[in-house]
Amino acid sequence: MGGGVTVVGSANLDLVATTSRRPGPGETVMGSGFAEHPGGKGLNQAVAAARQGAQTSFVGALGDDAAGTRLREVLANDGVDTLQVRGVGSPTGRALIIVDDGGENSIVVIPGANEHCPSPDTVADVLLVQLEVPLATVRSAITTARRAGSTVVLNPAPAANLDDDLLAMVDVITPNEHEVDLLGGVDRLLTAGVGAVVVTVGADGALIHRRDHSPVVVAAPTVTVVDTTGAGDTLSGTVAAALAAGSDIVHAVTRGVVAGSLATTVAGAVPSLPTAALVDAYMQ
Repeated sequence: MGGGVTVVGSANLDLVATTSRRPGPGETVMGSGFAEHPGGKGLNQAVAAARQGAQTSFVGALGDDAAGTRLREVLANDGVDTLQVRGVGSPTGRALIIVDDGGENSIVVIPGANEHCPSPDTVADVLLVQLEVPLATVRSAITTARRAGSTVVLNPAPAANLDDDLLAMVDVITPNEHEVDLLGGVDRLLTAGVGAVVVTVGADGALIHRRDHSPVVVAAPTVTVVDTTGAGDTLSGTVAAALAAGSDIVHAVTRGVVAGSLATTVAGAVPSLPTAALVDAYMQ
């Protein structure tokens, strides 16, 4: 596809337990499996963009530990530039994930080194950021991107209180249906100045909202769900890569929805991220 994407965000080692159902408060359930996978919203999105053909650079922080070394290797293996990854004394971030037989998950994130994520020195055609790193870093990165004339894509997860000044610098925001409510709703985001609000709605795909346009429904293909972990990150990374390659927002989101759906058919975040060729095959 071509085009450049800079991803500023988190990198974690995911500790994944599989169970028949997720426990309730105070309840213990027996698990059926355990695995460790590379993850973190930033790393997932960077690898997703790279697998879609974008020249991708990652800006983040990793601990000087075995997990940090492993995650650097994961990024490098997919051709992601890591020159702006900072090594710090804090442990590399972790995510504790429970996945049930239906593929739904519950996640607890321990930021660790991600609390020290730097702002980028340079930004490519598209900047992609999320909210698993300090908001000050996010704001600085977006400001740098606007000055450079780059397109800004914000995945507002986990949802946080974002002021109108920040939102006015965002071209595309990609919340899920819960996050968009926590952010004040679609109308609030558009009024604040966001160019396009892409609301992901799970197996139903996504809705694209823009000022002076009717909403566009992007349906998802029918797939057999194994694990929903990383599906939203796949969509965001794919959208960023498509925009960097010159696609319009509808085509970019259509690719993102297909890629996100395909990601649910494989266990683990990074292992599930599809290639451009696989997405192309489903879009024909």
